[in-house]
Order: sequence, then C-alpha cells, then structure tokens
Amino acid sequence: MKNEEIRIAVIGCGRISGHHCRSIVAAEGIELVAVCDLVESKAEAYGKEFNIPYFVNYREMFKALPQINMVVVATPSGMHYEHATEIMRLYRKSVIVEKPTFMRPSQVMETYALATQMGLHVFPVFQNRYNLAVQRVRQALSNGELGDVRIVAVRVRWCRPQRYYELAPWRGTYAQDGGALTNQGIHHIDLMRNLAGRVKHVSASMRTLGANIEVEDSVVATVIFEGNTVGLLEVTTAARPIDFEASISLVCEKGLAQIGGIAVNELQVFTPDPSACMACSEDFSGSIYGNGHREIYKDIADFWYNKVPYPVDQRDCLNTIKLLDAFYRSDELGAWADVESDEESSRLGRPDESLANLYRTPFS
Repeated sequence: MKNEEIRIAVIGCGRISGHHCRSIVAAEGIELVAVCDLVESKAEAYGKEFNIPYFVNYREMFKALPQINMVVVATPSGMHYEHATEIMRLYRKSVIVEKPTFMRPSQVMETYALATQMGLHVFPVFQNRYNLAVQRVRQALSNGELGDVRIVAVRVRWCRPQRYYELAPWRGTYAQDGGALTNQGIHHIDLMRNLAGRVKHVSASMRTLGANIEVEDSVVATVIFEGNTVGLLEVTTAARPIDFEASISLVCEKGLAQIGGIAVNELQVFTPDPSACMACSEDFSGSIYGNGHREIYKDIADFWYNKVPYPVDQRDCLNTIKLLDAFYRSDELGAWADVESDEESSRLGRPDESLANLYRTPFS
C-alpha cells in the first residue's frame, strides 16, 4: 500500500525556516501545509510568502490540520528534544530536526527509541554533506584516490559580535544554544568524522574572548581517530571585524584536499585532480545554506515512498553528537575525553526551566 503524501508543517520561523519552506515547496511529493511560531509576525511572514495557514500555537495547528504527518523542528537548539518528543508522543508526527539535532547524546537515544515505539521517523539535518566539494572528497577517500587520511584540520574563524547574541535570550546559553562549537562549528565537526572516520579521543580547551556570554566563543582541540589519523580543530566566533575562513583540510597518503567557502562549498585544493576544484565548487552567495536542504527533502521523499534508507541513521547522528559532547567534557575535565564514554557534559544542554518556558507552547 502506497504511503499517504508527505504533508509538512514547520515550527520555529527563524531565517533557516524560510530555506526549509522553499526546499519543501520545490520537492516532488511533499506539501508545505503550515508554519508556526510563538511570535505571530514571524509566522505571518512565512504564511503570507507561501500562501499557507500560520499559527502561534502548534497544538492548535495540529487540531486544525490533522493531515500533517511530518514536522520540521527549527526552534532553539535546546528545545529540539522537548518539541520533537512531544510532537511524536502526543500527535504522532515524524520529525525533521535542524542542527545540532539534539544537545546531548542521551537525547538522541531517547528520541529514536520513542520513534521506534511509535512507528515514526527522525530525520537529522546535515545539509553540507550534500555539497559537491564534500561529495568529491568523500568519493576520493572511498575509491582510494587520496589514500589513507593522515591529518585532518578544521578552521572556523568567524565574527559574532555581542549584538548577535542579544538577538534572543536563548543565544549564548548552555541550556539552549551552546557556543561556537555547537552552533557554528557543528557542520565541520560532522564532516570531520564523516570524512575521516570514527574519533576515539579529544583534548579541548575553550575560552570566551570576544563577547559577554556564558558559553565558549573559541576552542582549540587535538583529535585522535581510530587507526593512525590525527586532527586539529580551531573554531572561533571572536574573529573581528568579519568572517574570514571556514575550512576542513585532509592531508592524505596520496594528496591534499581542502574544502572552504562560506559553507564548505568550495573545493579549494585537490591535488589528485586540480580541475575538480572548479567543477565541484558551488556559488552560495545567494544563500549561505546552499542546496543541501533540497537534497534532504528528496531523500526524505525517497525514504517515504520507496523505502530507500535515509542517509543519516541513528548511529550516524549519535556519533556526531557524542563527538560534540566530548569536546565539552574534555574542557571540563582538563584532560583527554573518550568519545565513546557514556558520560555527558555537565554544561551543554543543562536544564534551565525559566529559559525553556520562553519557548514552550502553553496547553489550552
């Protein structure tokens, strides 16, 4: 029996949500049904742009539009777990969850367990994996063109001044946001392990250097992978006065690959085939989010209608969130942290009820 058509609502109407809406509208076999935000003007703007109903209360949205069967969770990062699990448990909707998916590894496990119990699905969003530059390097690693990876280096040198963090109460908090690593560096962390393999241990040092916030805006770390690969990570939002660089480079047995640009969209160095640099670089000047979200919705439709596995499964998502968590644990311990440990950071995603209440939808 063919699945019913995918009918999606988006909760949280920040900038990234507009990109989701446009990607959904462009996707075959998927309908954008509604948007919702606690701030009516934000929901109204997208409602009018896409000519769909808008709501300030997702409980009322689900009552009014029971045909919704999938929900994009694009609320503050620290609310992803609460919103996703409630939407599954009470309303039986599958969820598409924006980065960093969840703040804690245990939340990944619990959400997927609930989805399995309810017969629902979780779709994490890591859109940069779809970039042509990333795909070309992954291909070269898979087919032996680059050989074994020896050293991986991530460098994110961006500018987020105080006014950025003052845009909303959740920004710059451990409970709802995380710092430069969780918010800005998450895609590079994901690509680090997605391209180079499983990480065993990390040693990280975090600082807050450029803004008056409780989270880190700067981190440096050493990374030890399984096998002989080692890595370096440098992520900061304390660069001034502009964004300078965001790159991941891989020194390999047979050559060097470096991906950069505003969203790992440029293949800047590729010594096995220098002509690939131009062919596999994309212009993201129109949108820093690139084209990956459209590909994500194609994969969701392919999963839904044709049973093709979604490329980011529970283990894949969990490995990225465990790596993220390990950087914070290392800084807290002042020592090396085992990525596979069941321990969790005491800071990242810690509860803050007063802050969470600002982003909760009241029961009628």
